[in-house]
Amino acid sequence: MSQVFSGDLVGTGLRIGIVASRWNDFMVGKLVEGARDALVRHGVSDDAIDIAHVPGCFELPLVAKKMVEIGRYDAIVCLGAVIRGATPHFDYVAGEAARGIARVGLESGVPVAFGVLTCDSVEQAIERSGSKGGNKGVEAATAAIEMANLLRAIDAA
Repeated sequence: MSQVFSGDLVGTGLRIGIVASRWNDFMVGKLVEGARDALVRHGVSDDAIDIAHVPGCFELPLVAKKMVEIGRYDAIVCLGAVIRGATPHFDYVAGEAARGIARVGLESGVPVAFGVLTCDSVEQAIERSGSKGGNKGVEAATAAIEMANLLRAIDAA
C-alpha cells in the first residue's frame, strides 16, 4: 500500500533560523515580526528562533547556507523586499536571491522558505508586509514549519 506524507504546523521542538535583509527595512521589519509571531503561535520556542540581518536580498542565500552548514536549524526563513525601479537592478537582485535560496535548500536538504517580496511598487510591498495583502513573513514561517515536519515524516518512514 502506498504512503501519503504530509507535514503539520506544529513547531514544538523545531529550531528556526531567520535571515532578513536590512534593505527596505520598513517592510522587512514587518515580515520579521509576522514570521516570528507565526512561529511562536505554532509552538516554536522563542529562544529557538535566531535572526541574522544581512545588507540586502542578494546576501540572503550566503547567510542561509552558513546557517544550514552549522547544523543547528530545522529550517531557514529568508525575508526581504525588492522593489522595481527604473533600471534592471531589480531583475538581477530578485532573480539571484530566488535562485540562491532555492539552491541552498536543494543542496542541503534543509527547508529554506522564500519570503522575499518582489513588487512593482512600495504600495504593493506594504500590502504584502502586513496590510490588506496579508503578511508574507507569516506564510514563509508556516511553510518552513510544514516542510521541516514533512521531511521528518519522510525520514521516519
